[in-house]
Amino acid sequence: MRVRLQGIVLTLVALLVFGLGIPLAISIAAGAQQDLFLDRLTDTARFASLAQRPLLDNKPYLIEPDVRRYTEVYGVQVVVVDQDGKPVVTSLGPAAARIDLQNERISDPVHEALAGRRSQPAGVLMPWDSTPLVLAEPVLADGEVRGAVLTVSATDSERAAVLWWWLLLAAGGILAFVVALGVAIPVVRWILKPVKRLDDATGALVASVVSGREAEPVGEGGGPPELRQLGRSFDRMAESVSGALAAQRAFVADASHQLRNPLTALKIRLGNLDGHVVDDQSAADLEAARVDAGRLHQILDGLLSMARAEASGGELDPVVLDEVVAERVADWSVVGEARDVRLVVDAAGDGARVRVPPRGAETILDALLDNALKFTASGTEIRVAVERDGDRVRLSVRDHGPGLPPEELDRALDRFWRSPAHQNVPGSGLGLAIVSELTAHSDGELTLDLPEGGGLRIAMTFPAA
Repeated sequence: MRVRLQGIVLTLVALLVFGLGIPLAISIAAGAQQDLFLDRLTDTARFASLAQRPLLDNKPYLIEPDVRRYTEVYGVQVVVVDQDGKPVVTSLGPAAARIDLQNERISDPVHEALAGRRSQPAGVLMPWDSTPLVLAEPVLADGEVRGAVLTVSATDSERAAVLWWWLLLAAGGILAFVVALGVAIPVVRWILKPVKRLDDATGALVASVVSGREAEPVGEGGGPPELRQLGRSFDRMAESVSGALAAQRAFVADASHQLRNPLTALKIRLGNLDGHVVDDQSAADLEAARVDAGRLHQILDGLLSMARAEASGGELDPVVLDEVVAERVADWSVVGEARDVRLVVDAAGDGARVRVPPRGAETILDALLDNALKFTASGTEIRVAVERDGDRVRLSVRDHGPGLPPEELDRALDRFWRSPAHQNVPGSGLGLAIVSELTAHSDGELTLDLPEGGGLRIAMTFPAA
């Protein structure tokens, strides 16, 4: 946006420079042409007046000293022709040797003058046009044309003067561009400073939604008043959104925590009924109630874990991922052995460190290993891999269970979502959602894919600490 605004300013300056500079340059050239024309026309008319009597008396040589002296002083060639267009006086020797009267540029003004018409102004004097200025004035006696006076003037000095003026205009235009650029850059920065703060604040607000950290206000600072007011409105909106999210997270955490006590009491009371229910129908109802209470307890535990994951913003702790993987796999191997499932570790062994929320790596691995053990059949294996790729560290957990249809991979991270094919498998549908939250807090990326050989692979890529 800064480039576009500066481009607009410089375009306007360019239009102003060209819109004023080009007409002014043409005006300077036209003025120089007009001054030269009037000056030479006056001299030519004077010689036409002086040539009246010599031509009437057939003594043209009487004005020859005047025209020769004029040429010596001003460098302008002068030729006097009679009624037939033949030169009778020239300022530089024989006329045919100096001026070609057969040349169209010269013969046309002579014919016009012998016809009784005076010279008219020529076009604009351009620095690159070296054509001399040719003027011819009729010599009149008692209203009759007796001959004509021709002057041929070089335009070198006038063209040089015009060129210098044009160079001065060009320098002024370049200076205007430099000044405009020098003014435009700080002005555009001043205008866009609130926009840049708003852009940064938007990213910070998104990060605060993910991490739970409070976004910094942007309403105060430099810039136009309208944009400062927009920044203050954004601060109010950000404060409202952050407050609503914080209240939502607090409600989930508090509700989950408060419901655990009466639910635990309910499970104890249901347990106390063992041995007191004698008929089969009541025993079945009691067992169903105990199962439902267990599922509810599992959901509440998942909600609490989700609330902790959402509120895990703040400082990230560096952990050695290989060590955490070895520790959690060792603990879950007991469960794997009971289900005849091997847990295999492919670790880089280079001590790769990543930054995660406190106990975040353990929570991620617990959720993934628990999820993998639910779906992996007996006699197969779960492979946990840690790979280092430059400044990134990749952690993946691959099982050999039924996997998911490709169209369901995008929904697997939704809260409380469970595949229709796995409705009978115990779980709350929050495990992968918790992993996704913790991965996002760690500036990582989470992907799900279906590897060859069946099963599901969940991979997380973290920046190396």
